Amino acid sequence: MEVVYFTITAALLYFAADRLLDALERRAGRRFEQRSLIFFAMLLGMALVSFAVIRHLLGD
Repeated sequence: MEVVYFTITAALLYFAADRLLDALERRAGRRFEQRSLIFFAMLLGMALVSFAVIRHLLGD
C-alpha cells in the first residue's frame, strides 16, 4: 500500500510544482531560462519532505 501512497503523492507533487513554477513565471513576467532545473529542484524538495512525512506516518 505504501507504493500507492508514494505514487499518488508523486503525481500530485508534479502538478503542484508545475502550477507553482507557472505562477512564479507569471509574477516575474517572463519564462525562466533554467526552467527545467528550477522545476526539478522544486519537485525534489517537495518530494523529499512529503515522502519523509509519509514514512513517518506509516511508521517505517
